[in-house]
Amino acid sequence: MRRGLIAAIVTFCCAVVFADAPLKVERRKPLTANVGVVSVGLDTYWKQCPGLYDDMLKKTAVFEKAVAAHQVKVTSFGISDNPEKAASLVPAMKAADLDLLFVDMVTYATSSTFAPFVRELKCPIVLVALQPDSRLDYEHATIYKQLYNDDLCSVPEFTGVAIRYGRPVADVIIGRLGNGERGTGNGLPAEALAKAGERGMGNGEAEEIRQWCAVAHVLHDLRRARIGLMGHVLEAMYDLQVDPTAVSRTFGCHVALCEPDEILPFYRELGNGERNRPLRGFATHGEANTPSEASAEVTGNGLPADLSAKACAAAEALAKAGERGTGDVEEMKKRILSFFDTPDPVSDPWTEKLTDHDLDVAARAAVALEKFIEKRNLDGFAYYYEGEEGSQTRELVTNFIVGNSLLTAAGFPMCGEFDLKNCIAMMIFDRLDIGGSFAEFHPIDFERGTVLVGHDGPHHLNIAAKKPILRSLKKYHGKPGSGAGVEFNIKEGPITMMSLGLKANGSFKFIVAEGESLAGPIPPTGNTNTHGLFKPDVRTFLRRWSMEGPTHHFALGVGHHAAELKKLGRALGIETVVVTD
Repeated sequence: MRRGLIAAIVTFCCAVVFADAPLKVERRKPLTANVGVVSVGLDTYWKQCPGLYDDMLKKTAVFEKAVAAHQVKVTSFGISDNPEKAASLVPAMKAADLDLLFVDMVTYATSSTFAPFVRELKCPIVLVALQPDSRLDYEHATIYKQLYNDDLCSVPEFTGVAIRYGRPVADVIIGRLGNGERGTGNGLPAEALAKAGERGMGNGEAEEIRQWCAVAHVLHDLRRARIGLMGHVLEAMYDLQVDPTAVSRTFGCHVALCEPDEILPFYRELGNGERNRPLRGFATHGEANTPSEASAEVTGNGLPADLSAKACAAAEALAKAGERGTGDVEEMKKRILSFFDTPDPVSDPWTEKLTDHDLDVAARAAVALEKFIEKRNLDGFAYYYEGEEGSQTRELVTNFIVGNSLLTAAGFPMCGEFDLKNCIAMMIFDRLDIGGSFAEFHPIDFERGTVLVGHDGPHHLNIAAKKPILRSLKKYHGKPGSGAGVEFNIKEGPITMMSLGLKANGSFKFIVAEGESLAGPIPPTGNTNTHGLFKPDVRTFLRRWSMEGPTHHFALGVGHHAAELKKLGRALGIETVVVTD
């Protein structure tokens, strides 16, 4: 009995603790990237030092294992050890459609074993010089042991040649192939490699490898993405304007131009009662013509018998589609209510407890939106449209907020106010697996030394501090329409934000900051808000941020990730400024 009481108490405590815990939205598509690994060496050494070639392969195997641990597809191209071999590898590298190439500098190599990769490949190239031993065993050193640890030797040669080709390498990772004790240097490199494989990379080296694999995730999806763009900029935000051609040139994605009328038919199918109304002049499901009527030359509805039969079949199919649509909407309502709380209003007269009508509209809009993006095969969506007052179009396009928050959390970034640049920024954050919520600055809290960061519209539910809230909004501030609004603050702890700016010469710019999300009250207005603390102080930070010329929107994520964003900037040739450095 006592054991049962304890179990009941534990169950109750868990229920209390986790009642406010947000549910996790599963990713629509898994993270992946195509990463190549090629080692470099000098073929002259293999005859001079028997066994060295095999030891180089073993070194590469340790490195490849470390790379493969980060949700990437690794293609190994062996060892490039002379100019002819280097040139012969290029077609296979191109066929692998690489997002990133690691060049493992296992020993000294001439730059001709590397130059064809720089000249022919478009993906970023990272040189990796990971030495097995922490130092040579000087008293017992041999040329073999030196070559075995000669990972750094040709790095300057390679970087210099890459610069002369006009294609600088994206990065150089220098460190240990393994973490901890020094290799013996006693002529038994196989044993040292086995120990390195067991130890794994050093912390710094392993983190740099992880960061570059995360960047590869971003590059993989950016250059294959179809980003929908619908409507126009909110009148008249000049900073949001951007050329889709420039976006495609820089990030590789295709910008698919979309119309509200492409989504509206899906929404109409789910409308109140519309799905069950019979077609004029057609018999509906359950009212099929009798055999005698069907055999008549002309049926009672004035149509030939064979056409009347087809009409009945069409009506039946329409009815079944309507039933499926009803099921989709009801399922979406259940899904929404499982992810969101719906509390009573607090202080804002524009808010009220979520109404059945607003829930229904939000669910129908969410279902229609998902059907539309499936039809257009989209990976992201930036939009703003108003529609005629009182029209179904306005009801639809102003009620994407709930559906696009669910989609954003599932890895499909949705960005309001037609901000294509911020849609890209949100996709970058999502593929770094750090969130990517739609945000801007709200009022400063001078007493706490923080600034509220948040927005109305699409948000990344997976980084919410607790279960998000839905409120009915009697009107959207600064925009037409009314409906459900999403409210939450993001998890406490480190945060990163990035605005994708545009310079006078038409090139893009990453403006980045790292800070902290602090606990604190937020306004109960049906919008997201988080207390952001940034160094050195709130005034200085906001001045520095503003002076860099950002778009007023930015992507907001959890953790400190300026290092990955700098790497991504180098890979894409984009200036990156971290204002909190």
